[in-house]
Amino acid sequence: MNTKEPHKRLVQGKVISKFAEKSAVILVERKVVHEKYRKIVKKFKKYTIHDENNQVKVGDFVSAIECRPLSKTKSFTLKEILVVGV
Repeated sequence: MNTKEPHKRLVQGKVISKFAEKSAVILVERKVVHEKYRKIVKKFKKYTIHDENNQVKVGDFVSAIECRPLSKTKSFTLKEILVVGV
């Protein structure tokens, strides 16, 4: 039997808000090519992440990994803090 773990998304972004215990909001930036004008455009998305030890602060650059839904909006958990206080 194959016990391979399913692929989980990994996102990196800047912490923009700490609104509750063990929760934070990160802003993830990606660059895509505009279909018509062929210009590189920045796209942003916010993710609510679970921070079990309450260790992130606003301004940190963090990495988060996908997990089971923890609430209505939380489906990512903190993996590591990459840069402190950007």
